[in-house]
Amino acid sequence: MTARTSKQYLAGLSDEREVWLNGRRVKVTEEPALQGSLRGMAGYYDWQHRHAEDCLVTDAVSGQPMSASLIIPRSREDLTARHRCYERLARYSYGMLGRTPDYCNTTLSGQAGRPDIWAKGEMRHHDNLKRFHREVIEGDLSLTHTIIHAAIDRSIPELAGMNADLTLRVTERRSDRIVVSGAKLLATLGPFADEIFVYPAAPIQKGEEKYALAFAVPVKTKGVIQVCRDHYGVDAAVRDRPFSSRFDEQDSFVIFDNVEVPNERVFVDGNIEVYNAIAPAVFPGNVLQQTAIRAAVKLEFAYDLCVQMARAQNNEKRPDVVMMLGEIYGYLQMTRMAIHSAETRAFDTGSGAFFPHPDLAIVKTFMPMWMLRVNDIIDTLGAHNLLVTPTLDTFDDARMRALLDRYMPGANGMSAQERTRIFRAAWDFSGSALGSRVELYERYYLGSRQRALAGDHFTAQAAEKWGQVHSFLKDSGAL
Repeated sequence: MTARTSKQYLAGLSDEREVWLNGRRVKVTEEPALQGSLRGMAGYYDWQHRHAEDCLVTDAVSGQPMSASLIIPRSREDLTARHRCYERLARYSYGMLGRTPDYCNTTLSGQAGRPDIWAKGEMRHHDNLKRFHREVIEGDLSLTHTIIHAAIDRSIPELAGMNADLTLRVTERRSDRIVVSGAKLLATLGPFADEIFVYPAAPIQKGEEKYALAFAVPVKTKGVIQVCRDHYGVDAAVRDRPFSSRFDEQDSFVIFDNVEVPNERVFVDGNIEVYNAIAPAVFPGNVLQQTAIRAAVKLEFAYDLCVQMARAQNNEKRPDVVMMLGEIYGYLQMTRMAIHSAETRAFDTGSGAFFPHPDLAIVKTFMPMWMLRVNDIIDTLGAHNLLVTPTLDTFDDARMRALLDRYMPGANGMSAQERTRIFRAAWDFSGSALGSRVELYERYYLGSRQRALAGDHFTAQAAEKWGQVHSFLKDSGAL
């Protein structure tokens, strides 16, 4: 089976996974609070069939359609196919779903395409990874990842003191499996995924080998416990809550309580050199292609939304409003240009994988600021209008419709209903509980900005030879 439908996806979630929500263990497919989000995620799978020309390609092994996000890119044509797929999938939620399955698919495909990294250790682990990649293709599986160390005491290193006892590590080795215990975060989409993919993020140091782990296990595996935050999905009509009614992808803190991982599902086990090499080799260009395209689609929507808000108030040409609209458009254009530049300068990594240029990673440094600023602009443009929009069923009452049509229309002939739809969508985008969660997600899901800025500096120093100041002073005779 490849390229699942919504029905097939939902059937795969009906198992004994351990998910805790609101103080109780819930069955995901039956929990009332999760039904809107389940429909939203299920719709993603039907969307890929609806737009098969962009989202699906033919699997060379089975001859069946598969997600283009699972392509191991070998050429510029492969990157073009992935681009079309990412853009079309992002348009399903206009970027509000940050962890649709194509995100982890891209990570997995990138790792599967880099055997040169595993050549520093044991190639059997890369063979395991390639087999898992085939499983994901054939089952069109939905992956979540959990890659952040469970560090509570921030005054000490992430794997020191009390933190050392909290984070996921190997606790036992058997002939055919390892046993792991500890916690990891953050599993976005965790309750709605088929598999948990654990892989490296930040580097670790010599002496921390037991934390050098990468593996995958089904979400339903015994001992895998997900503890969820409040659910921000709402039981409301899509026309009133176009995002909150469908697109809370949920986040969970994952506890691994003596979880047994079969040897064939282990991708890194104690090799720090391999562990530390994976993220810098696969993330900057490869994964950021998906991330940056999603960001561009979201910025397109935000720009159009703000234009519609301005038109509803007839202040589209006011200088301060024009500046804010131009600011969002500028963020969109910079994102588009970064993607174009990285794809134009794509290259063969030497292992057969063909990745966009890693300079695309600059997007992860500035995108969080842009997304936060977009929400600020929405709040500024919307002001009190965001707080005085009735639900659209109010228009179903003839008397109330007449009053709303008179007292709450938009400017320049815009109907009261159209104005209401625009401002309700804006509030759901930026001000609702889900909007606030997405804002926090945008701020940190690619790592902290502080770490990103430091990484950009260190990369610049390693990649280029600097000395312009000395050369200028010497040429000017100042030295």
